[in-house]
Amino acid sequence: MRGVTARAAAIAGLLLGALLAAAMAPVYASEPARPQIKPRVEEGLKAKARRREVDGNLVGHGGPVKAVRVSADGRYALTGSFDYAMMLWDLAPARPKVVLRLAEHAGAINAVAFVPARGWLVAAADDGTVTVYEIKSGRRITSFAGHQGKVIGLAVSPDGRLLASASWDRTVRLWNLETLTSGPVLSGHKGPVNAVAFSGDGRSLYSASYDGTIGLWRSDDGAFVRPLYKHGWGINVLERVPGSERLVLGALNGTVAMIDGGTGKVMRELPAHVRPVLALAVLAKPGLIATGAGDGTVRVLRLDDGALIEEHRNPYGPVWSLAFVPGGGRLFYAGLDDFVTLWQVTPRRPFEPVQSKFPRRFQVSGEVSEGERQFARKCSVCHTLQPDDRNRAGPTLHGVFGRRAGSLPGYPYSQALKRANLVWTAETIGKLFELGPDTFTPGSKMPLQRITDARQRQALIVFLKAASTTPAVREGEGKDEPGSRKARPRAGDDRRQEK
Repeated sequence: MRGVTARAAAIAGLLLGALLAAAMAPVYASEPARPQIKPRVEEGLKAKARRREVDGNLVGHGGPVKAVRVSADGRYALTGSFDYAMMLWDLAPARPKVVLRLAEHAGAINAVAFVPARGWLVAAADDGTVTVYEIKSGRRITSFAGHQGKVIGLAVSPDGRLLASASWDRTVRLWNLETLTSGPVLSGHKGPVNAVAFSGDGRSLYSASYDGTIGLWRSDDGAFVRPLYKHGWGINVLERVPGSERLVLGALNGTVAMIDGGTGKVMRELPAHVRPVLALAVLAKPGLIATGAGDGTVRVLRLDDGALIEEHRNPYGPVWSLAFVPGGGRLFYAGLDDFVTLWQVTPRRPFEPVQSKFPRRFQVSGEVSEGERQFARKCSVCHTLQPDDRNRAGPTLHGVFGRRAGSLPGYPYSQALKRANLVWTAETIGKLFELGPDTFTPGSKMPLQRITDARQRQALIVFLKAASTTPAVREGEGKDEPGSRKARPRAGDDRRQEK
């Protein structure tokens, strides 16, 4: 795992590896005239449908969910996704209701935060921006720019005056929420900064980095105070225990520990994970810690002594974010699924049994055609074949052949693609995947995807020709879902995974 950034080891490796890895299976000479869902794939899709529909789950995103937070009063949840959107949820109904879908971003949302003192929401994105919204209206208040890399972590000062953002550009930036202006830039880490936390009085800031250190800073002027803690591996996540200066950290080597925020001394080693710790949540009352790892293991520990209370082994991939519902009896966890799962910890409620190795649209079995396999792995995370885009990051590919690039009504394309003198045909789609969008459509916001094998490209094109005109109705694509274009309230739409 060495030589890669802290969450690159897990997020890039586990997510992009799952989504973008080339298929290692025989190439079929021909494709069916009308795509069919094979029995084993159908079984997995049905199992996913059952998991999604459990009461309490947050269902509505169009891609894997990377962040989840719950408001202090337990009324709302906030989520951020690979689909470029942040969503606000009303948790009162048995099936939580979408209040806002905020999509004014040009990258995946990695971190979200509530600003309760002001009634605001914050989203941090892959494009380096930090965007602030008003809860009541969904109005965008401002978008802070300045980071030169992904923004991975957010923290709000206790008085709601300052916002801190942690980035893979190796800096932390402070933003003044009273004046909506940029503040000090905290530089000095030798690796990406993955997490930040304010002290209880708001005067100090803690930063956790892939360089294996936690730094202590003054929040008024951004001055570096000292290295607070040194660990042999990159530190992925960091949370302060409310009402104290105890810090809980999770590291790349699976370490979970509690340290003193004043001295940096280790107060307690907590049960370690086998894989990198990617998610962390702390609840002061009744005193709980939740940890999530790259192998899907979720643990709930007692805050006072670190004793294991419950453990769940999520079979569907890494856990990227965790959030307790006040009271501690329930816990949200997010990962590769396009929904957030609610785990009823106490009294424990059983999960849907695992019935398929292929529970997601981009994970398909060997029984599908090569063209469908390539679509699932290269296209389906950002695009659908249905007339409705299903909240994906990109426009629908329904009817894409013969369509002028950048012309689908209602989708906010980049100017580069709008100006391109290009019609999507078998030849141009083939060139797109042969050369890559950075070469074939320079200046557009398409993700860097290539298929170097000519036979695989041809199989994908044959599949798309059939499926984009007579699409197979997969799970979740044949009916309206909470938060879909036909069923959702929305505010803003500036997504940029184009075609």
